[in-house]
Amino acid sequence: MYFFVSLIILLFAAYGMLIEYYRRAWNALPSYVLGKTNAERATTKISVIIPVRNEQNNIKSLLDCIFEQSYPKNLYQVIVVDDHSTDDTWNLINGLQYAQMDLKCLQLADFTRNLSMSAYKKFAIEIAINNASGDLMVTTDADCRPSPDWLLVIASFYETSNAKFIAAPVKIDSGNSFLSIFQTLDFLTLQGITGASLFKKIHSMCNGANLAYEKKVFYEVGGFQGIDNIPSGDDMLLMHKIYRKYPDQVLFLKNKDAVVSTQPVKSWRGFINQRIRWASKADKYDDKRIFWVLVLVYTVNLLIASLVIAAFWDTTYLVLLLVLLLMKTWIEFPFVKSAATFFRQQKLMAYFPLMQPLHIVYTIVIGWLGKFGSYEWKGRKIN
Repeated sequence: MYFFVSLIILLFAAYGMLIEYYRRAWNALPSYVLGKTNAERATTKISVIIPVRNEQNNIKSLLDCIFEQSYPKNLYQVIVVDDHSTDDTWNLINGLQYAQMDLKCLQLADFTRNLSMSAYKKFAIEIAINNASGDLMVTTDADCRPSPDWLLVIASFYETSNAKFIAAPVKIDSGNSFLSIFQTLDFLTLQGITGASLFKKIHSMCNGANLAYEKKVFYEVGGFQGIDNIPSGDDMLLMHKIYRKYPDQVLFLKNKDAVVSTQPVKSWRGFINQRIRWASKADKYDDKRIFWVLVLVYTVNLLIASLVIAAFWDTTYLVLLLVLLLMKTWIEFPFVKSAATFFRQQKLMAYFPLMQPLHIVYTIVIGWLGKFGSYEWKGRKIN
């Protein structure tokens, strides 16, 4: 038992230092302020890329938001690539018209008739980039909703920072259900880590719902070549390819008007499939720094869960279990609250301690299934 307790102490000390490092880095990360001069000078031509599959209920609302952007219409285009939708998505987007907004609709089927592939989203993005007239590619998802100044802030930040790749913030619009609150708190943690890690350049991390990168840089690094056999990873795996070439020009844009909002997954099954999909690329990272962070997080959670089993033989382990649960909550709470405050979701922190036991189980199960399991996404089963 002495060895076991010593191991836990060492791991928790490392975990505590890591989370505190993230918290300090997130708080030190300066918010980008859009000045009037910067806004007036923005001249970057942007191509907004939206891969879609069975999004008839979402795509119009997103396109309406993009049409309402404050950025000049002559400086951006929108490219929607339909990935073999089986609903009315294709007919819907072809029936939409927006005055002065350049909207281009493509069907992935026109480019993949003779191809056998699994990385459909990557190929959809690649096709869009090949047909893009902009210099800066901005990617988002059909279920996202940006603010009116979204593109203006991204363009201004790009021009003033000399960035080659920009990871921008994403938030889940939490509802009142247990599942939606759980997702939101988990996602807040990921967003905080994203901003902190990029600011301190300790590893690379992002979310494909809100990214921007130069078209020429995409081609410089060979696009998705080398990672095009992996179903997921159109965001982080590409990001690291660019990071290796331009480590000082991969940045996080911390600005509330740059946030895009998305809805929580509505079912536990859908949520689990989404997270398995995210976790499935963990061992594909060339950035081994984040791999070891994931190993530490997984091991800490696994050790806590093992105390439940150990308690069947020795009830004193229950005391240790409760102590570690409290310690884990105490370590993580200030960091997650900092991220929640930025996203104006700090009221949800009241639920944070209650979610801890489930989050431990979730981390262990999803980590395992991400490596050894399969998942279903958009009607496709991925092994």
